Amino acid sequence: MKKLLKRISISYLPFADAASDELPLGQLLRLSLFQVSVGMAAVMLLGTLNRVMIVELQVPAFLVAAMVALPVLIAPFRALLGFKSDTYKSAIGWKRIPYLWFGTLWQFGGLAIMPAALLVLGGEVTQVRYDIPYAGELLAGIAFLMTGLGMHMTQTAGLALAADRATDETRPRVVALLYVMLLVGMGASALVIGYLLRQFTPIELIQVIQGTAVLTVVLNVVALWKQERVRPMTRAEREEETPSFSDAWADYASGGTAGRLLAVVFLGTMAFNMQDVLLEPYGGEILGLSVSSTTLLTATWAVGALTGFALAARWLSAGINPYRMGARGILAGLAAFSAVIFSNPWNSPELFFAGAALIGFGGGLFSVATLTAAMTMPSAGKAGRGLALGAWGAAQATAAGISTAIGGGLRDIVNGMANNGQLGEALANPATGYSVVYHIEILLLFMTLVALGPLVRTATTNSERATGKIGLADLPT
Repeated sequence: MKKLLKRISISYLPFADAASDELPLGQLLRLSLFQVSVGMAAVMLLGTLNRVMIVELQVPAFLVAAMVALPVLIAPFRALLGFKSDTYKSAIGWKRIPYLWFGTLWQFGGLAIMPAALLVLGGEVTQVRYDIPYAGELLAGIAFLMTGLGMHMTQTAGLALAADRATDETRPRVVALLYVMLLVGMGASALVIGYLLRQFTPIELIQVIQGTAVLTVVLNVVALWKQERVRPMTRAEREEETPSFSDAWADYASGGTAGRLLAVVFLGTMAFNMQDVLLEPYGGEILGLSVSSTTLLTATWAVGALTGFALAARWLSAGINPYRMGARGILAGLAAFSAVIFSNPWNSPELFFAGAALIGFGGGLFSVATLTAAMTMPSAGKAGRGLALGAWGAAQATAAGISTAIGGGLRDIVNGMANNGQLGEALANPATGYSVVYHIEILLLFMTLVALGPLVRTATTNSERATGKIGLADLPT
């Protein structure tokens, strides 16, 4: 009776369908802690420190944007980091753990030196002055770069380790669960860090950031502890020739669809993310919505994403081609941005919120589809899971960073021209900059459809033949 109750209780836990005999639920949840640490670092870099540097330390906004963009420069190298973890040779047989550990050290080191670097950077406010020219800018840049390298290395190796330990049936759900844990880490750490820094002082800044650095090490050590099987390598195995990255990449792309899939991921992510920093300001500035109303946009987006996921679960279980499902997400995105654009001339907040929900719906379908396709893409043997996941993550992270920066900058440039009368009297209003960005996103979605078309017509993929159940963990972002 006791065993029966235990089985029933476990079966109703969230993400229980991602567990397997090779990777039990307890070990899976423990392994997912590395995503919590990455989420903490992401909130620190993209949220907390962004605001602290501009408001409290009075650092110029363009310099803050440059600092925040530095970790994005590492994203294209995630495929190389994944490949290195595929082919790493150690006497005790580890492949992923060393990269997880050294990624943790880079992440810890960047966060550890960051508060001192920021205090030097904001010397006019904190009265911390040095005669070395650009010392603050250089130190802060190094801190952001180290933290970004650690985040990408830790996340790539951790996802590959989870994929190694999962079964063919549960692998997509395991990897997707880890992305959900990233969001959990970001949400929880945002609340805690925001509370601790509610009254800013230099001492508080040092304590919070360095406390985050220490917690990063604790979480990642707990996550990686005894997660990879120790199998001592023979001398012959250690002396075997390691394939080059170019050979492994050629192997990964040998099916003819890898490069096109990465192009689809890049274009689609840019299309869905260019509005990330513009949707709430658009609601407030153009439609006159209150702060409380615009804060509901996140919840509206989440409802749309979960609705899209529910349909994705049913379609994937029925054996739908994931590329075809991705196309449905793109079509939903076209309707979403059209609704957002027309909400202004029609003065319809309801249409605006419907557009926000459709953005979440389309983005959710698109993300699940591309993740499933990437995880099930066959290779000839030299390209491991680390390379595949690294390539997918590199395309997604790079596109998200670039598109967000382009969206904000383009809105400012176009609005500046419109307000100066350079675009004519008809376009001399603050909605012009937003509208241009949304129209470009529609154009990018059409370009994504063009790139996706040949993939829809390809032969049946492994994911179509899989009939395993898809659970809540499959929502990747």
